[in-house]
Amino acid sequence: MSTESEPVGSEGVNAEYGRRVGERLRAIRRQKRMSLQDVEAESNQEFKASVLGAYERGERAISVPRLQRLARFYNVPVDQLLPRDDGPGFQREQDGAVVDLTGQVPEPQAAITIDLTRLDTLTGPEAEMLNRFLTMIQVERQDFNGRVLTIRRDDLRAIACILGIDVAQAARRLAVMGLAGENDESTAS
Repeated sequence: MSTESEPVGSEGVNAEYGRRVGERLRAIRRQKRMSLQDVEAESNQEFKASVLGAYERGERAISVPRLQRLARFYNVPVDQLLPRDDGPGFQREQDGAVVDLTGQVPEPQAAITIDLTRLDTLTGPEAEMLNRFLTMIQVERQDFNGRVLTIRRDDLRAIACILGIDVAQAARRLAVMGLAGENDESTAS
């Protein structure tokens, strides 16, 4: 519904943003490996499947308080339920690759997989610091499947600093902690 104060054509812009919010809501739900019916059942019917489906299709706008409750239900920061800003001065694509503000295309990095469910069972200062760091990576990458997280070589350097060890020893230490498989170690160097 348009008001007199909205510029001509703003409904199209609002509808497009609503569609993108819906896509983001669907992506997070799917990362959690949940159906619409699963969300309805596990939320004690706070989020009805039909209403959540309408949000995801962009047919219905979600209020900010409801968005916050949905973020809490999914256990993700509320800003992760909103799409990235496409405005000028942010990221852009160049030949299919994301380019940072300096115009550099990041190089692909070797990776290892961290078992986040195992990390949740660990205690102590190292586990707390690792948990905070890996949560930051999840937020940056918008990866909230909650089970595993693939980390890159630069991430491994930071983990080595957190653990107070050499980078060459970091993958082995993660394996000893039960967070990474032995076969992942070779890909991290």
